[in-house]
Amino acid sequence: MLPSRTRPDIVNIHASCVAAGSRGILLLGVSGQGKSDLALRLIDRGARLVADDRCDIWFERDRLWCRPPAELAGKLEVRGLGIVEKAWVAPVPLAIAVRLADRYERMPPERAAERIAGHDLPSVTLSAFEGSAPIKVMLALDRLANGA
Repeated sequence: MLPSRTRPDIVNIHASCVAAGSRGILLLGVSGQGKSDLALRLIDRGARLVADDRCDIWFERDRLWCRPPAELAGKLEVRGLGIVEKAWVAPVPLAIAVRLADRYERMPPERAAERIAGHDLPSVTLSAFEGSAPIKVMLALDRLANGA
């Protein structure tokens, strides 16, 4: 059962989220940094939309979960086209956070994490607009699944 919107443990954050299989990928960055663009390219590679622009996050059963706010469910902003309707899935357990940046370290720290809703979530930092960004996200997700 989804937690109600009025539960105090739900945190609404500026982010986008897609699901690769049963693993949620949280995309974090400032406005215009490419969250929706990267989500769209991940969807093109087989991921499913969870939420775009705003995410409801909560901690339950030893993990962070994500869903869209009701008013944004199934909506994805495609710059230059506007808002498009997409099939969506929720809730999903979050597996990784992707922090978007214009520049980032060539060799990242070994165990990076983002603090989300009071809990650490493994993370990587990437530039959303690099052609290889969707591939890097999936490689990071696979590395995490393999304990690397």
